[in-house]
Amino acid sequence: MRALQFLLPAALLAAALLQGCMPVAMVGAGAAVVAFEDRRTTGAQVDDETIELRAGNRVDDRFGNRVHVNVTSYNRYVLLTGEVPDEAARSEIEKIARSVTNVLGVTNDLQVAGVSSATSRSNDTFITTSVKTRMLNSDKFNGIHVKVVTEASVVYLLGVVTEQEAADAVELARTTSGVRKVVKMFEYCKPTDEICAPRPPSKPAEQRPRSSP
Repeated sequence: MRALQFLLPAALLAAALLQGCMPVAMVGAGAAVVAFEDRRTTGAQVDDETIELRAGNRVDDRFGNRVHVNVTSYNRYVLLTGEVPDEAARSEIEKIARSVTNVLGVTNDLQVAGVSSATSRSNDTFITTSVKTRMLNSDKFNGIHVKVVTEASVVYLLGVVTEQEAADAVELARTTSGVRKVVKMFEYCKPTDEICAPRPPSKPAEQRPRSSP
């Protein structure tokens, strides 16, 4: 990716911070760049975080460890992935998600199956990190515009993108080792639309000259 190749994927960024290898100021600057480049409005970004938290908590309160459910919200549209014991639980969890304030729609891809193992989830995390790293290093599109979710080696791609960006993202994800299937969940825009027009690079904060002693 042209201007953002220096960005680490989220997992690596967090690891570096925990190990004390990266100043907090640098992490804050990286987060600011991500927020600036995001094609969602600031309000939608906040709503998405709130939706994920509220829906996840409600599902956990209702079902506990009988289910494994991941709630992903993008532009106020919710994706449900994971495993549930039966169709009744699958249906009820969808209703819980739809009842959360500001949710515009729900895609229910929960599977009736046994709860996945820790090994399987670790593999999914590895695949997500691999796909996202390749996107951030791509020179064809801005990887920040695509959210990656992996469940049982199936990769879900979310974001506001052009048709060409979608095609490039799918091809990159499809050719990543370990990926079994790619599911597109994009909202499309045209390169001429304001939301998808290239943005000017964010300017670094100006430093004040130090006063002489």
